[in-house]
Amino acid sequence: MKYKLTRTQQSWIRWLAVWLASFTAVVVLVPGLLVRTGPGKEPEPAPPAAAELPSAARQQDELLIPVYRAKEKRTEKMALEQYVRGVVAAEMPIEFEPEALKAQAIAGRTYIVRRLLDGDQSNVPDANALVTDTISHQAYVTDEELKQRWGDDAFLSRMDKLKRAVEETRDLVLTYQGKPIEASFFSTSNGYTENSEDYWNFNVPYLRSVPSPWDAKLSPRYKETVAFTSKELHRKLGLPGAVPVSAGSPLGIKVIEKSQGNRIKKLSIGGKLFTGREVREKLGLNSSQFQWSWSGGKWRFTTFGYGHGVGMSQWGANGMAMEGRKAEDIVKYYYAGIAIDRASNLLKGKTF
Repeated sequence: MKYKLTRTQQSWIRWLAVWLASFTAVVVLVPGLLVRTGPGKEPEPAPPAAAELPSAARQQDELLIPVYRAKEKRTEKMALEQYVRGVVAAEMPIEFEPEALKAQAIAGRTYIVRRLLDGDQSNVPDANALVTDTISHQAYVTDEELKQRWGDDAFLSRMDKLKRAVEETRDLVLTYQGKPIEASFFSTSNGYTENSEDYWNFNVPYLRSVPSPWDAKLSPRYKETVAFTSKELHRKLGLPGAVPVSAGSPLGIKVIEKSQGNRIKKLSIGGKLFTGREVREKLGLNSSQFQWSWSGGKWRFTTFGYGHGVGMSQWGANGMAMEGRKAEDIVKYYYAGIAIDRASNLLKGKTF
């Protein structure tokens, strides 16, 4: 015997079926409504489902960089973007333009991704670390160190500026022929950057000399003078004898060759041959472009620029940003012929 529903019962069942279908659609299509939030917090949209993310992107989000903290003599693991943030804060003044900070973030991220892919642990005292937090690699500072440096009043606004620079360049790296570049950078140019082979003795096609006219106007380290007694000069350079003071002496100081970047490539001092880099490092000079004079019983060396001169000039980057140039313009100017890619693409399928 069939049971016959009344007209009222049939209407109620149809309404229930429609309601259940609508609820199911909400659950399927709007998973964000089911995300639990903490007390007092606005609801946040749920992240995309794991299946919708490329596997490399998930790897990069979980990627931890083992950094050797030199003062504490211990290795600390930190997320890639956290590391990049600490590098930008340590390597570039926070007062710089946002686009310059972004360019620094991309360069800093490229440096560590290249090192990671190459398995490069050179100059690291701990076999469990990939890099140190010193200028031997890239300087790095923690949020707590920044709070002490900046003070409580400035910390929040400056940290916000720093975070934006890193977040707005998240995952971006510089590549040449599909590989991350040697993203070298330095403080201040002498008006030009340097070809890699003129300082490091090996040719890198994207590290070419380019004009950098902004530095002279902006950088407080553009021009400096230091003095040495004759004994100091003799000892630091390991000279066979005293350097004649009179100009034109064959045993005096004489430039033999200059680089395309207008730095001293080769010179003779006291009859001994040096590279400009050797003199810079032995005397602790700011730059390998320098002039000299004798006065007041001392040798005085005046330098132009600050740093090795290869790659991106940080003060030049800030000058470009002040003129309205974007981070992409800056990095493509200082690194010739490079492309911008994503770290997640390069790390895809890699295990570390």
